[in-house]
Amino acid sequence: MMSNTFSSTNLPVKATIYHGVEDKIQQDSVDLPRSLKPTEVLLKITHASVCGTDIHYIPSGIALGHEGVGIVEAVGDAVSTLKVGDRVGTSYLRNSCGHCKYCLTGREIWCYNRDTFGEQNFTTGAITDYLIGNETFLYKIPDSILSEHAAPLQCAGATVYVALASVLQPRQRVGILGIGGLGHLAIQFASKLGAEVVVFSTSPAKEKEAREFGASEFILLDKPETVSSPIDVLVVASSSTPDWKKFCRKDVLARGGTIIPLSAPAETYQFPGWQMFFDGYNLRASLVSSRAEHADMLAFAAQHEIKPVVETFELNDTGIAQAFGKLKSGTIRYRGVLIA
Repeated sequence: MMSNTFSSTNLPVKATIYHGVEDKIQQDSVDLPRSLKPTEVLLKITHASVCGTDIHYIPSGIALGHEGVGIVEAVGDAVSTLKVGDRVGTSYLRNSCGHCKYCLTGREIWCYNRDTFGEQNFTTGAITDYLIGNETFLYKIPDSILSEHAAPLQCAGATVYVALASVLQPRQRVGILGIGGLGHLAIQFASKLGAEVVVFSTSPAKEKEAREFGASEFILLDKPETVSSPIDVLVVASSSTPDWKKFCRKDVLARGGTIIPLSAPAETYQFPGWQMFFDGYNLRASLVSSRAEHADMLAFAAQHEIKPVVETFELNDTGIAQAFGKLKSGTIRYRGVLIA
């Protein structure tokens, strides 16, 4: 619901945040500024999705959450593209300098002064009641996308979309390794982008669902050599890495093929150097998206009715404990969304 309680110079006094304390999540409060800067926007958060990255940052004690959807409740004097009552999303990338070579060429995710979750502003997180964001790093949600579906798209959706859209050629074969929070979205996006999708999974029970998401071929992870023909792109959407020797072979990954890991590695990658060199394989890093790509992703998801599979929880102490418990145990299907 739209509220007229607040203005750019009359904000709530405090925001409730959730952060890690000795490997547990605890509620706390932080003071909010008394007024908004010219380009700032006050959001009332209604939905927040939980992500594996949040688990990584629990020991650090920072405010958790980077996949949020909320309603604009107040805007700064210079804000021109958003108004009170708009429904918008907030993501992993929250600001950048705006004038470096990366920002000026639409690659602000690589800005040396970027504000991303876990790098700056440690008391700002999307698992909250109120959040102050920068106008140009907030994204209007298309009317056809429910907020509980929009929240996971703010990071998971942006991550898989830019990884795929940046490399895919028409009618290429794409391998998706893993059917989880990232993988089930990657299958949908790849299919709608026109790729032939091959899913690699450890679980035969997931074949039916993989095909419903858009896969045309399903291969067990320990037998990648049984693929009908080589794939051109391999997207690693699982938290664990495969046996690279089984995938870095020309009958599995075509010569000149691209490998895109979507999760930050917990260990050093060990690739077979001979195959990497003589088969021309490319390793590509992909970290969420630029603002333009993020907006494109939301429009594409709306047009093609791409939806994450979600489990919902209340945005309170109990709901947060339940959501993170299932996320840690690997039993969540496939994104947990907290609803205020």
